[in-house]
Amino acid sequence: MALPYETAHNTPGLAIDKKLAVADGLFFVALTDDEVVGTVLAGYDGHRGWLYAVAVHPSRRRKGVGVQLVRHAEHALTLRGCMKINLQIVSTNASVQAFYESVGYSTEPRISMGKKIDSNITG
Repeated sequence: MALPYETAHNTPGLAIDKKLAVADGLFFVALTDDEVVGTVLAGYDGHRGWLYAVAVHPSRRRKGVGVQLVRHAEHALTLRGCMKINLQIVSTNASVQAFYESVGYSTEPRISMGKKIDSNITG
């Protein structure tokens, strides 16, 4: 199922495949009765931690799965010495912003910039 904000470089399958290839131990899966109900992809560069993606199955949202995933990733990053965790969301996604605010994140005055490397985008 494609989401309205998906682009060639921002699809869950591609992100998971590329994350697993890095093998940094910062990809976590939430299971209920052996069924995947959520995932979180995090990263750490030695200075800052990142929450790249938190995804929860629609039928499991608002039941604490997302909070548990975020807290688990935060703990893993803290154990690595992380002093600050950043994340990016689409500016028009108010419900996701409210979720992150509810778990302690706040909006910072920053400009997010990016550059796609087309030769590495598949899918």
